[in-house]
Amino acid sequence: MPSAVPSRRGSSRRSSAALRFGRLAVMGTVTVLILIAGVWASWGTAQYVMLTKGRERGTVTVTSCGAETCKGPYAPLSPGSQPRAEVVLAETAAVAEGRTYTVVVKPDGTEVVRSGPAGVLYAWVPLGGALMLASVVVAGGLLRTRPAWVTGLSGVALVTAAFLVR
Repeated sequence: MPSAVPSRRGSSRRSSAALRFGRLAVMGTVTVLILIAGVWASWGTAQYVMLTKGRERGTVTVTSCGAETCKGPYAPLSPGSQPRAEVVLAETAAVAEGRTYTVVVKPDGTEVVRSGPAGVLYAWVPLGGALMLASVVVAGGLLRTRPAWVTGLSGVALVTAAFLVR
């Protein structure tokens, strides 16, 4: 004869299933937010490097570098672009005084970003960091080790490639 009182075994299964679902939902949301933040941080520079049609393109010969920026004269390469006595090259990763770099001028006209393969990779470095951070959440929170390794190693590859390309 069946008991009118529900068994503890059934309710504990339901609560543990609810906890598992809650953990997956929260950790999945955290992972997605980390990746969105990485794309958002990268897109601020990547849009100028990747979508160059209609933008001024040229070269800058670095004459001086400070703590966070380098400066130098701008020589145009694209039609309609004007030479400038001095432009600012933000984010000095792998930039050295005396070298010449291809750049894209930001709309304000005084700030430039590196273009070409190096510029694309440097622009996406924040996403590489986000991938590495997200891999920890995927492994620890979602308990998915293979996707975590793929995510983390993708981030490491992106960051490493950015600093190897000159």
